[in-house]
Amino acid sequence: MNSPTEGEHAVEAKAAALLSTVREIGPFAVAYSGGTDSALVLAAGVRALGAGRVLAVTAVSESLAAGELAAAHALADALGVAHLTPRTDELSRPGYRANGPDRCYFCKSEVLDVITALAHAHGFAQVATGTNADDAADPFRPGIRAGQERGIRTPLRDCGLTKTDVRAVSRLWSLPTWDKPATPCLASRIRYGIPVTGHRLARVDRAEAAVRASLDSAGLRSGQLRVRDLGDTVRIELDIEIVQAAARLPSLVDAVARAGFGAAPVVVDGFASGRLNHEQR
Repeated sequence: MNSPTEGEHAVEAKAAALLSTVREIGPFAVAYSGGTDSALVLAAGVRALGAGRVLAVTAVSESLAAGELAAAHALADALGVAHLTPRTDELSRPGYRANGPDRCYFCKSEVLDVITALAHAHGFAQVATGTNADDAADPFRPGIRAGQERGIRTPLRDCGLTKTDVRAVSRLWSLPTWDKPATPCLASRIRYGIPVTGHRLARVDRAEAAVRASLDSAGLRSGQLRVRDLGDTVRIELDIEIVQAAARLPSLVDAVARAGFGAAPVVVDGFASGRLNHEQR
């Protein structure tokens, strides 16, 4: 049997540090999207405290991409954790609808208020998120302030775990989310200054599903996929390796048009995380 490498020892040490941090927090509810970060927090809670002392809560609204809820529930069920799915109403918040650079603050405020109230009603005094060390260093994360104002716990950040660390520990624990692409809320696809509406969120969701299906039919795979609503145009962002091939597919433009974007011009480009943050009007 091969001995653990230095890198493997480092990952194991980070996993141990996370479990220690979670034990200090005690029983908690997780603001659980089903993404890599919150899934790791949930799994750490199960390992450190037991499944009965952890609660998974997924906010369900127009901003949640189709398919995400089912995947989140499947993992929570596999971990043996109770999973609640309250409705949230981000669109009731004017700051969210206005879609300024601080939109995420209003989104997180709504989500965390609902999750915290539900957690308390089920006997959980603490709520944790999947905020990691990279998130804390990102200047475009106004939602973090909403968590700080509400005393939300952030075990990944407290341990100094970066996104790379989160994936490494998740892989160590054989979590299916270890290599899951980031799936931020659908509002992040809409250029700042363009009001967020239920219609805009729904057509982005439909467009991304249709583009994925079109790529699959053509035998193309893209780990990252975004349909950006830029107001007068639409930008499809994919893994750079397939951009040229995808741009030659007539079905891609048709898919976006049928999803609700009509005759809006469509551009296919390489994916860049947080791109709209750098394109503020």
